Amino acid sequence: MKLKEKIEEDFKKAMKEKKEREISTLRLLKDAIFKREKEKRYRLFGKVKEEELEKESQLSDQEIIEVILSEIKKRKEAILGFEKGKREDLVKKEKEEMKILERYLPEQLSEKEIENLAKEIIGKVGPNFGKVMKEMMAKVKGRAEGALVSKIVKELISKK
Repeated sequence: MKLKEKIEEDFKKAMKEKKEREISTLRLLKDAIFKREKEKRYRLFGKVKEEELEKESQLSDQEIIEVILSEIKKRKEAILGFEKGKREDLVKKEKEEMKILERYLPEQLSEKEIENLAKEIIGKVGPNFGKVMKEMMAKVKGRAEGALVSKIVKELISKK
């Protein structure tokens, strides 16, 4: 089952079970996916046949994962702001939404796995941060946060 179908199915289930937080979170996610598809359709307009435009503008599972990661990043930023403002009720809401979104991500790599992969790539391309990050992000896409990967790579390169 494709990721988009799973999200739609879970949304319908949440509606039946009247799970308000899940409904609102999935509604926002579906809207973000729709917007990204609309952007893709706009970019493809004139480049593909009109009858293929709808099919071609559908997001792949990887592209949907990118949308989910973007939505999670927004929640993390909001949490930081709400913590500064001592709004625990809103911090709790954002964390609940993050948990719902994280269900649709592939299993995340551990710090140790990221570190091992980084060591391997540093051994191959040398201690060049830009080159290492480019290769790292291609390999861990959707399975690790960029900030964490960057932190680990910087630590490893600074030790060299």
